Amino acid sequence: MLEGALRVLVIEDDADVALYTRTVLEKRAACQVLVLASADGVAEVVAEFAPDVVITDVELPGSSGLDILEETHRRDPDLPVIVMTAHASVDYAVRALRDRADEFLTKPVSSADLVAAVTRLGARARAAAAQRRQRTILAIGAHPDDVELGVGGILAAHAAVGDPIVILTLSRGARGGEADDRQDESLAAAELVGARLFLEDLEDTRIPNADPTVAIIERVVAEVKPSIIYTHSRNDRHQDHRAVHEASLVATRSVPTVACYQSPSSTVEFRPSRFVPIDGQLETKLALLRCFASQSGIRSYLEPDFVLAGTRYWSRFGRGEHCEPLEIVRDSAGIGAPLDGTRSRSRITQVGEEL
Repeated sequence: MLEGALRVLVIEDDADVALYTRTVLEKRAACQVLVLASADGVAEVVAEFAPDVVITDVELPGSSGLDILEETHRRDPDLPVIVMTAHASVDYAVRALRDRADEFLTKPVSSADLVAAVTRLGARARAAAAQRRQRTILAIGAHPDDVELGVGGILAAHAAVGDPIVILTLSRGARGGEADDRQDESLAAAELVGARLFLEDLEDTRIPNADPTVAIIERVVAEVKPSIIYTHSRNDRHQDHRAVHEASLVATRSVPTVACYQSPSSTVEFRPSRFVPIDGQLETKLALLRCFASQSGIRSYLEPDFVLAGTRYWSRFGRGEHCEPLEIVRDSAGIGAPLDGTRSRSRITQVGEEL
């Protein structure tokens, strides 16, 4: 097998179709192909085989190929999935696309179409993986716990794939508790996801939208060179959150990807367009929030039931059972997880589209 060959997992219970698919991909595309006759153990196989592309039939013994698609994307949002079926109906196509299939092929599939789809999606997946290895994440918050509450699950997903994470918190939250306690809590939370923490001391509730806020963010951006920024939304009642949003847009104008997260003080104008699944990161998100023990009993929005209700609500618009919402300011580098109603084409994608 050629070094660097694309790895393709084929899930197909028809032995003739499976043989045809394997033969075409091995002979015409020099792929490394693994065939499963059912969905049994597919999660473990994906983890061990690390395919670049998955091809699945719709109808399988005891399972649906669309269920496999959902489970596969839950574990790896950027793994391309090709759905094949003998039923060329609109309903099948619509459901496959709604479930974020990257390609929908009707049997019998021509060898040319099969090779073209696999090579295109495999190349895209490897390019996204190379991009992930090079990107640094900067999450900006006005106060301790802002970032962890808004994108704690997304940051956990970035950490899981090895993205360097930096958290910039612009005040020590003195209006919400003892500054020393909140500093220690911020450090503990950053340690949980292996993040580097910049903790500034601007005046709580009086953070300006110009300097020194802009200068602080510019300094951190120059030092860590992030490719993805998470920051507050402009659609927020809290003056500090709005100020940090405005300062972030000025200070991060050279950063290719910027997204805004929700806070408890977001207004009804908060209009996310991407919804990052965080099912696998829920426990880490809750652990991050538990670090802020000084806020227990003071901030009800940090309570697990409240947090889970919010992430469950946003899953209506994404996939999986729990999502974090994002407003996209710009996304020329790829956010890192599937984030809108379709599968991310650039990756928290997971991240989540990335993300």
